[in-house]
Amino acid sequence: MTSRSVFKSFRFEVVLYSILSLLYTIATEAILYCFAYYIRLFSKGLIEAGRANISMRQALQNAWNMPIQNNTSFLDGSSSTGLTHSLTSVLTLNRDYLVVTLIFAFIIGMILFTIYFLMLTRRLSNYLYEISDGIKVIASGKFESRIRVKNEDEFAVIAASVNKMASDINEMMENERKNEQLKHELITNVAHDLRTPLTSIIGYLELSQKAEISTEDKEHYVAIAYDKSKRLQSLIEDLFSYTKFSSGEVKLSKQEIDLLKLLQQMIDEFYPSFQDANLEYELVSNVKRAMLSIDGNLLARAIANLISNAIKYGKKGKKIKVELEKTDHDYEIAVVNYGAIIPQEDIPYIFDKFYRVETSRSMDTGGTGLGLAIAKKIVNLHDGELSVSSDAFKTEFKMILPYKE
Repeated sequence: MTSRSVFKSFRFEVVLYSILSLLYTIATEAILYCFAYYIRLFSKGLIEAGRANISMRQALQNAWNMPIQNNTSFLDGSSSTGLTHSLTSVLTLNRDYLVVTLIFAFIIGMILFTIYFLMLTRRLSNYLYEISDGIKVIASGKFESRIRVKNEDEFAVIAASVNKMASDINEMMENERKNEQLKHELITNVAHDLRTPLTSIIGYLELSQKAEISTEDKEHYVAIAYDKSKRLQSLIEDLFSYTKFSSGEVKLSKQEIDLLKLLQQMIDEFYPSFQDANLEYELVSNVKRAMLSIDGNLLARAIANLISNAIKYGKKGKKIKVELEKTDHDYEIAVVNYGAIIPQEDIPYIFDKFYRVETSRSMDTGGTGLGLAIAKKIVNLHDGELSVSSDAFKTEFKMILPYKE
């Protein structure tokens, strides 16, 4: 413990208050003794003045047994021999009287010391009661309650530790509640997303089994059921993938890959989707070659999820733009669409599993709600960052991948 902390410790405060109590006790006893002595002296002067029929001045002179010089007296405050005479008088008392006086003075001193010590340490005792009451409140389940941290002594350390414990417990409780809520939402969303295509599959297959329908209608119903089953398969695969990413089962298999070529390949794969959505596309880069050690398959999936999301929500903008920019420390990949705006209140949750801006969870207006969550997991595995911004002009998903020269 440093010297600075010692002076702010509880032990130092106790020693300091003990010394102050002792000093206050000595000063008080000195004042009381002087007051009693002068009262006794004044009483003797009054008695002598009454008996000898002399002036009060003369009586006091006789009591002090000393001459009055220059027409002044001790009462005038100019004599310096009064205290000496007082001490001499005390020393000349008989032994028994002196012993009794010392015992009485000791008892009074102990009483005064105790009173002063209790008064000086009242602040400490009140703080102890405050800590005790605060602990009782926290123990009752009010983990958001806090104890006032005062000074820097051991009691303050205890209060801060209790507050930290309460904060940790409160955070654990909040996380537990959030986890329970997320579990409930997970079950609800999975049940909805599985039930919807499954219901369609069963319905169209039942229709195809009816004898009165034509062969052409039967083939049409089977084709719809097949399409719904593919979507169901995609959802199940996304569920398994997200579970693996969340549990840490996925390991990277890195190799040197040209990001520019990877982006060009991904855009070529989405060419039919661009055509179906009547969207133009553009790839822009400030470098001709962007070599980076990555897991090509996983990163391709993350980019594919971003492009797929841009196509679904950017149809009104008529254009998708993919940008690659090399900076001093990283590569930045941006997928930009000029369609639907993401509300600002939805931005913090856009990468949460099963979160979708539109709440109907229709397969026609969105996917499983896992694509962006999986993309973020993949980028995080590469020590990168994935963010989103949206305004009246554009919506941009930006992927930042660090590199070392």
